[in-house]
Amino acid sequence: MIGVITTFTHRQLPPWGVLAGLLIIAALLVGARLAFEGRLPAVAAALGVVGAVLLLSLQSTGGSVLVADDPIGMVWAIGPALIAVVAIAWPETRRRPEAASDSE
Repeated sequence: MIGVITTFTHRQLPPWGVLAGLLIIAALLVGARLAFEGRLPAVAAALGVVGAVLLLSLQSTGGSVLVADDPIGMVWAIGPALIAVVAIAWPETRRRPEAASDSE
């Protein structure tokens, strides 16, 4: 849903619309990494976002496009995938609690 909405609105108020969309996607993916154990939820969210962006970037049968072939369109076409790679590949930051010692 995020990928669809941000693709439709990324051209609003250039360049702020594309920056806002990329920040929303980054927040979603970083939030998925922080909220859940493992990378699977972040991978699922990234596939949904990047898949929606890629699908909506294609030319329709009538010839219209949602993502134009200009600098803003290029940033929008590549940006979500780069954010997804960084968010998924980022090392685990949670510290596991150490086992309590019985010597006390």
